[in-house]
Amino acid sequence: MALFDTPEKRVLLSEVQPVKRYMTMDSQFILYVLNFFIVFLFSLSVHESAHAWTSERFGDDTGRSLGRISLNPIVHIDPVGTILFPLMGLFGGFGFGWAKPVPVNPMNWREKDKANFWVSAAGPISNVIIALIVFAILKTLLLLQVVSYAELVIQGDGLWYPIGQLMILAIQLNVVLAVFNLLPIPPLDGSHMLESVLPASAREGFADLRPYGFILLIAAMATGGFGYVLNPILLAVNRLIS
Repeated sequence: MALFDTPEKRVLLSEVQPVKRYMTMDSQFILYVLNFFIVFLFSLSVHESAHAWTSERFGDDTGRSLGRISLNPIVHIDPVGTILFPLMGLFGGFGFGWAKPVPVNPMNWREKDKANFWVSAAGPISNVIIALIVFAILKTLLLLQVVSYAELVIQGDGLWYPIGQLMILAIQLNVVLAVFNLLPIPPLDGSHMLESVLPASAREGFADLRPYGFILLIAAMATGGFGYVLNPILLAVNRLIS
């Protein structure tokens, strides 16, 4: 699962994990879809709010005036891009989507290069913070033996399995969101961060790549290039969780 955070659209790629044999496909899949959207909508709301909040810190209150500093997912949802397309992806195993972008007015920013860097970085940083908080809670529960790892990942009669799936999804999804958004490919957040620190002589050449950014993203997806970046990170995250 990955979310591409762009100024124009937020692009979500989702990959449904195979259902486990010990559950029926319907119950496992419904639970996964519910937990996915709980995590996704919350993470999206925090991510978008972080962009708007940071932009306000640098003098631009456009996001706040539009009600975008909010954990209410409704203000961030694009019905087609945030709900329909991800659902199609979950049922088909692969898909994409987007949410309403947070408008910013760079003309209102103080220290424009610094603002561009930190406003762009705010979204991925918020995802890292969510992942770290949930990871800390999960490891605390395991270390104090409040619950076993098996109870979190194997379906049982109690609530620990859905809670465990929700927490693991929160860690994995937010790690993916952060990593993808930090890639310096236009128009991801990482490209704006890189642009902010490039010397003036290099910015024009980098700007020439922007019209081809979405093509580069599609090519990276089609060739599995993102997997080379994400798979080792997710493997390490899964080992830390267990």
